Amino acid sequence: MELKNATTALAALGQPTRLSVFRLLVEAGPEGRMPGEIAEALSLPGATLSFHLKELAAAGLIQGEPRGRYICYRADFDAMNGLIEFLTRNCCGGDQSRCLPASRPSAAGTWKANKV
Repeated sequence: MELKNATTALAALGQPTRLSVFRLLVEAGPEGRMPGEIAEALSLPGATLSFHLKELAAAGLIQGEPRGRYICYRADFDAMNGLIEFLTRNCCGGDQSRCLPASRPSAAGTWKANKV
């Protein structure tokens, strides 16, 4: 991923509603979610959701696939992994063994410190 693409993706994710939509789509996996499901899960009006989906798609973070009269949205996992790789490429001076996360998500979705 190039700097310009990373900047665009991070700017899109820097807005709380878009970050929530993206996280919901990541959670949904490759099956994705229909707009009505996303709107209901996040209590968003349709027009608001439409705006945020458009911004996430323009940033290359999600893809839409027509399903009948509707469009199913899913996270673009290649783009997400590219962004993560871009952010961690030279982590810890290139010694990736030192780059273990300081915490990890628990099954409940909260963060716990790793024991080193």
